[in-house]
Amino acid sequence: MRKTTLAVTALGVTAALALAGCAGSGSGSDDASGGDTADIRVWLNGTDTPDEAREYLKTTFESEHPGSTLTIEEQSWTGLVDKLTTNLSGSDSPDVVEVGNTQAAAFTSAGAFLDLSDQYDALGGDDLLPGFVEAGSYDGTFYAAPYYSGARLVFYKKDLLANAGLSVPTTLDQYVSNGIALAEANPGVSGIYFPGQDWYNALPYIWEAGGEIAVQDGDTWTSSFSSPESITGLEQVQEVMTKASVAAKDGNETDPQVPYCEGAIANLSAPSWVKFSILAPADADAPGCPDQEGNLGVYALPGADGGAAHVFAGGSNIAVSANSAHPELAKDALAIMLSDEYQTILGENGLVPAKLSLAGTLGTDEVATAIAEAAANAKLTPASPKWADVEASGALQDFFVSIAQGGDVTELAKALDEKIDGILNG
Repeated sequence: MRKTTLAVTALGVTAALALAGCAGSGSGSDDASGGDTADIRVWLNGTDTPDEAREYLKTTFESEHPGSTLTIEEQSWTGLVDKLTTNLSGSDSPDVVEVGNTQAAAFTSAGAFLDLSDQYDALGGDDLLPGFVEAGSYDGTFYAAPYYSGARLVFYKKDLLANAGLSVPTTLDQYVSNGIALAEANPGVSGIYFPGQDWYNALPYIWEAGGEIAVQDGDTWTSSFSSPESITGLEQVQEVMTKASVAAKDGNETDPQVPYCEGAIANLSAPSWVKFSILAPADADAPGCPDQEGNLGVYALPGADGGAAHVFAGGSNIAVSANSAHPELAKDALAIMLSDEYQTILGENGLVPAKLSLAGTLGTDEVATAIAEAAANAKLTPASPKWADVEASGALQDFFVSIAQGGDVTELAKALDEKIDGILNG
């Protein structure tokens, strides 16, 4: 099969994969069908999956399949949709791939993943996270299993809060006012860390103001960033970016433990597993500051009227490429990743397991408590197969960079809605 190099932003995931002919089951033989052995390639994104889990996957797979090997290839979240579109449509496709839950619909609808419907019960069945099962299904067919979930929490410096005479906020307005006060009291420190491209952390402000990202009416999607409610939330985002944050106005949210450990952050809204990055050994590949553990506090982002705010439900799905040359071996690898043993490792490292029954692996500390509070109100991005194209276009990042730089919120939001409408309905 000829590999396509069509860009997602120009053509869209579905069209690009269709042009490449990617819409069916995998080819080739494996040890289950023909006795062959193979090297199974697993794409994992970023550093979220802990080393212990990676080693368990490789060791277990290779012990169960003598003569076969498993290679983990780490991918960057940046540009992932384009890279998946190109590689999943080729004859050299990886076998098992991790995809963000907001991106899954683009690939399930395009036929890029193997049908796993007959594996549903064996992989966990109704014990699997229902929202992620929905994200990994299309037209009644189960293509991508849940991998892990995690809501965003607020990590904070206890001493900075105490020195300023402030307490843990109970409303979103108090969270913002605390952040501004902390920034004013500590020059060079972000009272609330908010790099310009970080659109995930902007969503709670929109949702808490009663706004939405996009709404569906029949087959038509309407982007809603310029609604009055969304504008109210976006104006609060701009207030935080310009008054409470000293993060780069065009920066992204990668490796937030670095400025945190450097003492440049008072409050950090980030996925729950970032705790383990902050507390990583100082000599690790991505060094943390374990000496700060006693000063590290955590709470669920508060909502407009108290309680937990609506935050983005981050996380991933895991799937077998439709073009895997060894689909049975690939499905065996995926089964290991959904096993209780593997998922327990994820839970013990702050990732919400793919199975409801393993929620207890998160522990009972304040992080686990905050995860439970945040997850109760977590929301997903629009369930459009073309939402991944919106993310890949860079429109959201550009929009929030412009807001961070002091641009006119209303005019920018109208322009963004026009762009997103064109992508979702194009």
